[in-house]
Amino acid sequence: MNRPVEELPVWARPESFPPAQPGWGWVDRKGRRRACGSLEELSAAIVEDAGARADLVWTPASGHLVLPEEIPELRPALREARIRWAEWEISEGRRQMLLFGGIVVVASVLRAFRANVISEFGIGLAFLLMLVLGVIPWYQGAKRLRRAKSPDPEPDVEGLRFETWLMFQKAPLTRALVGVMVAIGILQVVTPGSSVEQAALTKVNGRPEDWWRLFTAPFLHGHPLHLLFNVAALAYLGRRVEVFARWPHLATVFLLSAWVGGEASAKFVPVPSLGASGGLLGLLGFLLVFEWMHPQLVPQSSRRRLIAGLVLTAAIGLAGFRLIDNAAHGGGVLAGMIYALVVFPRSASMHRPRETEVDRLVGGAALGALAAAAVWTCIKLVAG
Repeated sequence: MNRPVEELPVWARPESFPPAQPGWGWVDRKGRRRACGSLEELSAAIVEDAGARADLVWTPASGHLVLPEEIPELRPALREARIRWAEWEISEGRRQMLLFGGIVVVASVLRAFRANVISEFGIGLAFLLMLVLGVIPWYQGAKRLRRAKSPDPEPDVEGLRFETWLMFQKAPLTRALVGVMVAIGILQVVTPGSSVEQAALTKVNGRPEDWWRLFTAPFLHGHPLHLLFNVAALAYLGRRVEVFARWPHLATVFLLSAWVGGEASAKFVPVPSLGASGGLLGLLGFLLVFEWMHPQLVPQSSRRRLIAGLVLTAAIGLAGFRLIDNAAHGGGVLAGMIYALVVFPRSASMHRPRETEVDRLVGGAALGALAAAAVWTCIKLVAG
């Protein structure tokens, strides 16, 4: 990056990370600074870091914290740590594939002999878990291992810097939405006699049974893993939208996409449905278009990861079509894309768009609607 500092996007500027302190050291995922006495000690700390999670370091020559990939002398240590982490990921993925794949095979054989030990739904869930917890981590680990073992691998400094910077950005609305999701998930478990169907998206003749179910169903989840995956997606996608497009668009896109996704689900999927996937896919679709229209804001490698996420979601949806509401996914992602196309003009600026008074008014209304829907969801669960 040889451009003047003022022409760089915010995540690429030297001051985008906190000032360094004297000597050598690294920062862990909890933000704690760990000082070292020399380059050799810092290299050893990176090698010994079990999760390969030393995201930021400092040296006597650095005025601010930097990525370890930006220090050529640390790359051998990084390579060793990445290889070990990739090998663990491959091993864990293989273990999950054997576990859930074995469940699928055994249950399918037993069902063939009319011994229905596990329902068809249970078999489908085990198959999805085999994909999500086994096949995907194994494949990602194998890719990382090949990259780490390649001769003189060139790190994606821009992409890594962007993702690390994003992780440290404050996103209060995203945190609030995650907190509400988790709180309602706990309420589903601890409320005696609660009935999820009191607030799920039930349908009659291709329409929601009650209009308000379009907005309560996204706060409900059918399984703890369902909640866990959706919360993780919301934490990342919500933060990325909130940081770059600002909070009003996070609230508006999530509400709009959940509504459109719910309408599509009611039209094409007759069984009751629940979950935040329509709103989440809307955030993903929004980011794909928004960042394409603002190409200077985000590195190309990070934009490609969003495309990979969409392709992966579609593949999982096809594999688990009996369990996954693909209509809600499709409706949500289209709503998010169209919103970005309509609201934002194309721009070559490296500065994030400013929020307008109209943005705040619309976003405030959307946030109020989400809050009302969350409260109504709780009421229906307790009353059920």
